[in-house]
Amino acid sequence: MTLGLFQGFGIELEYMVVDRASLAVRPIVDELLRHFAGSYSGDHDDGPISWSNELALHVVELKTNGPAPSLRSVATDFQRSLLRLDEALAPMGARLCPGGMHPTMDPQREFQKWPHDYAEVYGAYDRIFDCRGHGWSNLQSCHLNLPFANDDEFGRLHLAARALLPLLPALAASSPYCEGRFTGWLDWRLQTYRHNQKRVPRIAGKVVPEPVTTRADYFTHVLEPIWADIAPFDPDRLLREEWLNSRGVVPKFFRDALEIRVLDVQEHPAADLAICSLVTAVLRAMCRERWASLPALAALSTDELAGVLWAVAQDGDQAIVAHGGLLQALGLGTQPRTAADCWRRLADAVLPDADLDPVVEQPLRTILRRGPLARRLLTSVGLTPDRAALDRMCLQLADCLHAGVSFGE
Repeated sequence: MTLGLFQGFGIELEYMVVDRASLAVRPIVDELLRHFAGSYSGDHDDGPISWSNELALHVVELKTNGPAPSLRSVATDFQRSLLRLDEALAPMGARLCPGGMHPTMDPQREFQKWPHDYAEVYGAYDRIFDCRGHGWSNLQSCHLNLPFANDDEFGRLHLAARALLPLLPALAASSPYCEGRFTGWLDWRLQTYRHNQKRVPRIAGKVVPEPVTTRADYFTHVLEPIWADIAPFDPDRLLREEWLNSRGVVPKFFRDALEIRVLDVQEHPAADLAICSLVTAVLRAMCRERWASLPALAALSTDELAGVLWAVAQDGDQAIVAHGGLLQALGLGTQPRTAADCWRRLADAVLPDADLDPVVEQPLRTILRRGPLARRLLTSVGLTPDRAALDRMCLQLADCLHAGVSFGE
């Protein structure tokens, strides 16, 4: 069934499996899924939520089992499902932990690839790019998938999403620590992500996508050049697929949906759904040209939007947004303002008509008032934490995930 704009929603959430005592990553997701599926399957349905493997053997993905008709109740479905996984992990001496990156993982020593179905594709990625880097082996994200029915809807949604993309880390950054230290970035996951395929830089491009508005043009100007660049490294053509494209917003034409990929995963599903609900409400207004026409959105420079993205990825809610064209496109005037102020004003503009799930209201208030999870982590353990402090932080995050409560509240 073809779904039009905002007629369905797909959410994907990735979590680390960690040791209950040491909090180090545990590469046992194949055993976890076998516990439920009876075989080393990469997928298992759990009612409205399904589970699957990722490239790293310590990461499990939970996702809506097909498009959900609305975002209401989705957070509750995720929370119920992840508790089943946590219950199964307990006898293995492990548990789930949220956050965009594990703060002390050493991927050179600890990373293990998924060895079962789909292993040949993961092997190709590893051979070409060396997946031991943090940008491959140590990152957990939330993906928001939104459908489109035709080129007009794709063009509207793609232009809106690429314009809003640079502000998203101000809501979702949750990865300030790496290898036991503060990185100087609130969203270090994105910084590692942007470089993880530098051998073939066209795959990720500038992360902010080009202002393409039709399927045919996307294949001509984005996908075909990517496939041409990867071809010398991929003689078996294993990676000649739409999913090779690693921009921060990517269309999946095989299912007529746009996937937003730059959101770090949060401390519990209601916080992820709070962010997705606000982002969706703003995108809905932008698709209706509430503040700017489609030509005005298309005219926003990819290079300039990318500059805003990396400033916000580094400083999060406190980043100064001075791009007058972007601010105007969001109905925010032209005067520079913090990313936090941008989101509070956007929330005031769109939330009265958003029909929020009550479960997400408190997490959203926390983010808008106190900043993204990364800001609250920094407040908790500081700029120079020792290993014990980071372990306590991980334990708190795992407890937040299990209890379904916001960090620092």
